[in-house]
Amino acid sequence: MAGEPQKKQQQRHLSALVGHTNGLTKPASLAGGRSGAVASKKLIIKNFRERPTLPDNYTRETWQKLHEAVRAIQTSTSIKYNLEELYQAVENVCSYKASPTLYRQLRQVCEDHVKAQILLFREYPFITDSLDSVLSLKKINKCWQDHCRQMIMIRSIFLFLDRTYVLQNSMLPSIWDMGLELFRSHIISDKLVQTKTIDGILLLIERERNGEAVDRSLLRSLLSMLSDLQVYKDSFEPRFLEDTNRLYTAEGQRLMQEREYSVFLSLGYVTKRMHTSGRVFLPMCKHLYALFLALNRKPLIACVEKQLLGEHLTAILQKGLDNLLDENRIADLTQMCQLFSRVKGGQQLLLQYWSEYIKNFGTTIVVNPEKDKDMVQELLDFKDKVDHIIEVCFQKNEKCINLMKESFETFINKRPNKPAELIAKYVDSKLRAGNKEATDEELERILDKIMIIFRFIHGKDVFEAFYKKDLAKRLLVGKSASVDAEKSMLSKLKHECGAAFTSKLEGMFKDMELSKDIMVQFKQVHFNFRFTISEIGYSTQPYIPEYQGRKSHNICFGKKEFQVSLFQTLVFLMFNDGDEFSFEEIKMATGIEESELKRTLQSLACGKARVLNKSPRGKDVEDGDKFIFNADFKHKLFRIKINQIQMKETVEEQVSTTERVFQDRQYQIDAAIVRIMKMRKTLGHNLLVSELYNQLKFPVKPGDLKKRIESLIDREYMERDKDNPNQYHYVA
Repeated sequence: MAGEPQKKQQQRHLSALVGHTNGLTKPASLAGGRSGAVASKKLIIKNFRERPTLPDNYTRETWQKLHEAVRAIQTSTSIKYNLEELYQAVENVCSYKASPTLYRQLRQVCEDHVKAQILLFREYPFITDSLDSVLSLKKINKCWQDHCRQMIMIRSIFLFLDRTYVLQNSMLPSIWDMGLELFRSHIISDKLVQTKTIDGILLLIERERNGEAVDRSLLRSLLSMLSDLQVYKDSFEPRFLEDTNRLYTAEGQRLMQEREYSVFLSLGYVTKRMHTSGRVFLPMCKHLYALFLALNRKPLIACVEKQLLGEHLTAILQKGLDNLLDENRIADLTQMCQLFSRVKGGQQLLLQYWSEYIKNFGTTIVVNPEKDKDMVQELLDFKDKVDHIIEVCFQKNEKCINLMKESFETFINKRPNKPAELIAKYVDSKLRAGNKEATDEELERILDKIMIIFRFIHGKDVFEAFYKKDLAKRLLVGKSASVDAEKSMLSKLKHECGAAFTSKLEGMFKDMELSKDIMVQFKQVHFNFRFTISEIGYSTQPYIPEYQGRKSHNICFGKKEFQVSLFQTLVFLMFNDGDEFSFEEIKMATGIEESELKRTLQSLACGKARVLNKSPRGKDVEDGDKFIFNADFKHKLFRIKINQIQMKETVEEQVSTTERVFQDRQYQIDAAIVRIMKMRKTLGHNLLVSELYNQLKFPVKPGDLKKRIESLIDREYMERDKDNPNQYHYVA
């Protein structure tokens, strides 16, 4: 039969071969052998010498059958043929090189059907400002859903064509892609249909944003349609982002006007708008939201960032940053850092305001004399706070760390010399005996923090002067809390400033060791009266054969050993010659400065170990008081240490120390100028000043340098050029 499928024809031809060999083999019944045994023969089957041909009308009739099936699918009517039969028909046609024709025929019938659908939309106008808009969207959605369903069924029938001929021809779209192309070209690309469809979708989104109930499944289906048809990016997204941009522009302006940004930020509003928990663009269902996120994530996030952050960076920082920092709101600050890092220029602006905050806050600590008492502790607390913010909020950002260092160095030197002096005194308070505030480990950590603050100071020579004076007092009166802590601090200073900076300080410890050696020798010679003398620098040493011309005296308090200071020893020695002396007599005999003498007598007559009695009694020593040897003195201990009463540093002492620093600076400036001029011989004023700034390790003003240059010219260390007064020559 002309219409008989190829497979049945092949079966009929194969059956004709049964019973004969076609000249290739012999039937088993003709083969010879013993006792009826059949010899084993190999069966060989070869292809036909000529390929079977299809009847002339087979392709036409097969296409007619397939065409009827496609039309039945497109019109939603029943198919007269079995799907397996239709699939086999496609395979037969493709096997006999009719695939190109079959593909063209299929495309044509699909295109004719899609073209017919556009007429339905032109006859049914879209109205986007009423409920009819939803009906219009439902109509286009139904057309799309029907088209997808139809193409799925059609492809299942023509699957062999899709997997052979189409797959081997890269220029041809698959049957599914062909269907999408036809729908896009003839329906969704129609100007009227596309415009009204997009207007309708945007209207639904606007209603959703306004809190109205909308058909979310319809919205999801239409968005998927635009995405599948590859018109989303070019046709829908620009208008959608334009509306979204307009929405967040208004929202950002409203938020900045209606709320304090600190509250606004603490609620995480911006973050919620950029992540799934807050719905980036509208509070839609999670499935629809996921679709939007997949299609628009980057541009939508960029829109939110730009309108809620980018356009308001300065206003946000002005309104919110200081409050967040003052209140130490770490979570909100972390959130701000993360958000600003997402916006172009945001992090740089944030760091700029962060630096200004440090400078302003630090300046209030440093420049106010009323806060001098607590300045160093406040600086340490502020530094701890800043470090924590850098670590947690800024994630140890290198730029942030560098800006912090620059800011600290700026504000701490706005008040020259005073921070250096107070830091030295703070260290003294921590290293002085009787300080029970910290363990050894805690004291070490405090000293490390102090060194960080010390590093920012320009006038380190001021620190050195006050530290040296306080160290001398601690060592002389035995008030140092720990020798290990003292040496640890010296090691830190040496590492920071070099050996020259600490050489004099280390010399004090050598003097203390020498004093101990002297005391051992003294005890060996004078065993009746024992007391410890500590000497630093150029103080008078007690009598030992090696120190001829010096004299010591003997005082006995029974079998007791006293550890006393030099001033206490001088007062003790007076009572070798009498039992009672007035304040004026002691002052005249010892030559001790009045304030120091009162402090010394107070320690001997008003403390716990009262080796002297004071008349009249009282805690303070006044002019006219008399002091009597306490013959009835008793103490349970053999070794008794009489602590020196610690007095606050007087204004005169403070001024004197500061003046010595300034005098030392003049010497250093003079030495630097001479050193530079000796090497360069001739140098201009500006170059000389520049060289001095590089060499000097303390802050100096141009006027001070000019005075020292004039002084050296007057002393004939250098001279001005006769023709150019700004040129200097070294005088050998």
